[in-house]
Amino acid sequence: MPEKIIEFNNVSKKYGRQPALSNINLTLPRGKIIGLVGPNGSGKSTILKLIAGLVHPSSGSVKVNGREANRRIASEVSYLSELDVLYSFYTVAETISFNAGQFADFDINKAQEMVSFMQLDPNMKVKNLSKGNRGRLKIILSLARRAPLILMDEPLSGLDPLVRDSIIQSLISYLDLKQQTLIMTTHEVAEVEPLLDTAVAVKNGQIRNISEIDDIRSQQGQSLIDWMKQHLL
Repeated sequence: MPEKIIEFNNVSKKYGRQPALSNINLTLPRGKIIGLVGPNGSGKSTILKLIAGLVHPSSGSVKVNGREANRRIASEVSYLSELDVLYSFYTVAETISFNAGQFADFDINKAQEMVSFMQLDPNMKVKNLSKGNRGRLKIILSLARRAPLILMDEPLSGLDPLVRDSIIQSLISYLDLKQQTLIMTTHEVAEVEPLLDTAVAVKNGQIRNISEIDDIRSQQGQSLIDWMKQHLL
């Protein structure tokens, strides 16, 4: 059994009176690429925010590397929000320098290499970047950190297929699975399926199923989309 990096014990989360997660138990292994899949409003983003320590459970406990998840674990977690949190007045190069100053584990050489790989102009202002190139820059900022846990909330959302392909290639090229674990939410299921090791089906604030992608293909003879239909419809 692979060493676990994430552990949810009887976790529920409410926003006001609105339940987001209902008494979930979830253990995720280290050194894998894990996809949280399910419909909008199912609780996927809340799971990521709980892992990152950005919100706290209403009941139960969330542990990362055996420690309770809270804002003090920020040095161990690289979190990519679905929201655009880039400073528009910086250039690409200035954005990278700013983040290098924010995080001790930020590898500026790796970031610059990814800028070249993704064909971004380091001198272009963020406000002048296309949506696709802003998406690329957000990915660069996340992957340039040496944090053991990388969380990405819909990293491919709204991006055209060519941009999505380059981002998937960067995830393959620049993620160090000997040292890092990636957990991502996504609706672009068919495109990320070759990338994933494990899929977690989430619906109505509950975990409906967890399977290894290889098992879905070899033992169940299904694609990830077929598996999702089985467990989420």
